[in-house]
Amino acid sequence: MSAAPRRDGAASLMDAMYRHQRHVYDASRKFYLLGRDRLIAELAPPPGGTILEIGCGTGRNLIKIAQAYPGRPCFGLDVSSAMLATARKSVARAGLSDRIVLRQADATAFDPQALFGQAGFDRIVISYALSMIPPWRGVIEEAARRLSPGGELHIVDFGDQRDLPAPFRAVLNRWLALFHVTPRGDLEAVVEAVAQASGATAATQALHRGYATHATLRRAT
Repeated sequence: MSAAPRRDGAASLMDAMYRHQRHVYDASRKFYLLGRDRLIAELAPPPGGTILEIGCGTGRNLIKIAQAYPGRPCFGLDVSSAMLATARKSVARAGLSDRIVLRQADATAFDPQALFGQAGFDRIVISYALSMIPPWRGVIEEAARRLSPGGELHIVDFGDQRDLPAPFRAVLNRWLALFHVTPRGDLEAVVEAVAQASGATAATQALHRGYATHATLRRAT
């Protein structure tokens, strides 16, 4: 596997989409990317534990994680060079350049040793990225492989919407499609399958009547 990002349709699409959106991304997304701060509050990394965010975007989550958990090295990867440019500026403004390392890479196949000098991570976070990555199951599998013993993968993303009113679901999904976002209705089943295949355990919780899903996969010690 290569740490080099694939300069294919995925990277080009993300760069094109966020070349301008990245400047207002955090201000607009806070109203509908629900559950991100709850995920951060529940990470509970061990002292000195390493934390990776896959699809780190503007760096918003990583900055909050670094501030919430001092003494834990933080790492982020994203396929979009445009988003990473914004993330680096945000990290520098927050005075966290010495604690947050950012790299461009393909989330389905990356080498943590080559990218970050790490064999694995105590916590891995994927926040509202799977709904924008077509081979999203591969991202979960790759993340599970990159957990240190006893490490945890935390995912939050759009859910199956099971208890939302049908008209709201229809409008929501049409709107999300404009941004190339596809809710992963079988996220729970996929996380469970990856956990079973890797000897890990999994737990999933629906948030806000299924608007979002928080899934956790824990690797055995």
